[in-house]
Amino acid sequence: MSKVIRIGTRDSELALWQANTVKKQLQQQGYQTVLVPVKSMGDLVLDKPLHELGVTGVFTKTLDIAMLNGEIDIAVHSMKDVPTVLPKGIVQAAVLERGNYMDILAFKNNEEFLSEKDAIIATGSLRRKAQWLNRYPTHTVVDLRGNVQTRADKFENNNWNGAIFAAAGLERVGLEFENTIGLAWMVPAPAQGAVVVVALENDEFSKKACAELNHEETEICTTLERKFLNILEGGCTAPIGALAYINNKKDVTLKGVLLSVDGKKKIEVEFTSKLGAHENLAEACAERVFSRGGKLLMSEIAGIQKKPNVFSTKKLTPIQNELFNDKITIASEDFLQISLNRIPRLVLKSKIENVIITSQNAVEAILASLNPEELQFKNIYCVGRRTKRLIENRIGKVTHSENSAKKLAAYLVEFMEGTEATYFCSNIRLEELPTMLTDNKIIVNEIEAYTTKQAPIKIEETVESVLFYSPSNVQSYIQENKATAVAYCIGDTTAEEAKKYFSDVRIAKMPTIESVINLVNNNYK
Repeated sequence: MSKVIRIGTRDSELALWQANTVKKQLQQQGYQTVLVPVKSMGDLVLDKPLHELGVTGVFTKTLDIAMLNGEIDIAVHSMKDVPTVLPKGIVQAAVLERGNYMDILAFKNNEEFLSEKDAIIATGSLRRKAQWLNRYPTHTVVDLRGNVQTRADKFENNNWNGAIFAAAGLERVGLEFENTIGLAWMVPAPAQGAVVVVALENDEFSKKACAELNHEETEICTTLERKFLNILEGGCTAPIGALAYINNKKDVTLKGVLLSVDGKKKIEVEFTSKLGAHENLAEACAERVFSRGGKLLMSEIAGIQKKPNVFSTKKLTPIQNELFNDKITIASEDFLQISLNRIPRLVLKSKIENVIITSQNAVEAILASLNPEELQFKNIYCVGRRTKRLIENRIGKVTHSENSAKKLAAYLVEFMEGTEATYFCSNIRLEELPTMLTDNKIIVNEIEAYTTKQAPIKIEETVESVLFYSPSNVQSYIQENKATAVAYCIGDTTAEEAKKYFSDVRIAKMPTIESVINLVNNNYK
């Protein structure tokens, strides 16, 4: 344990409390540590609400950069401030046992203002503002930014009736107000009250050290909350709350809420699953939100912001969104809905000499149906670098991969062992690969691993360019939209379908989302 673990942290009182807690726990395990404090944009820019800063991970980005540059080994954050998708190369190393997740209201004099028409409440959180206005629609909510002590001072020096704080933050810095109320009715931010440690993916020493600090129950609950947030794609730009908790070590309950910015619209859901069978709880809650008007509400929230000029027919991650240059306002939505099918265990447990997989969805369907240790695949052939990476991380070595189904089919005709292959595919897979194999006397056993359904929506008229990732994407888009935009395609097969409708079709150099984004950026310089 000779290595000294450099702990990156913001230099606010609360952040230092969190970092020192991690420092102490690591030292108790026998590790040497040192704190490395830095200032974040969220600490420096105090004159704008968080949702107006336009930066994902406003409190974490500085530390992410420091870690990737080798200046620190781990970083400690309030987990609610961390983007749901971490930067490439950075992973979650530990979640400490959760503190108080509740929001509290500090107030002056007495509580009578709660029943009055006019009152002023301060908060820097869009989520808290929306929930407060939903409950008290005639009140005025003003912005309150800064660290805990700064916000407390501003509250004392203004004529506001009350201000909302995270209970955990106040407790950790030892700050007490004379008058407070616990807001049990307010759904907290996802992972509120939890402290997370992140590390470099390839730093085995730091990851092993931090793993000893991990609190499993907190990890389960915060993972569900953050997954719910990720699916709804909220971050600081949408009023979203989520709270998961475990009952008697048997059941897991997840409660989620989505509101309009003004608090007039509210969609609240709650689901419970058995512990151990809770993996899809976040998806179930999010789907219920969408079915009750959540997609429309999210569109309305997005409409408050700048109208998009570029649209992706596949939901992009926050990191992918950040790849676009400042001349582009991106919007994205899944034009295809994927549902994994249950593949018969007897099929998967049998010895299969040649397996063909052309998407990550098929991999996920296989893994959902059988433990990878029980699979007996001899040769695995796949399409795409990411599919290959997923297979080799979760199942086993890939015999051969290509960038397109056509190229893979050509390879198999020439080099595949035997005359029979099992193809895990979608219900709407392309004919090219199985046709080429069949024409060359290769028997193709097709197994429908997942179902793809079209989910078209009408996009904004301001959109000039559309990103497509499959022929099915194109077909779904055309159902609700005119082919007047520039079509940016991930590969030749997608482009061939787009050319049936679009006059201007452009193809990325590599079959990756990032390559499509680069192509768009080059045309918006």
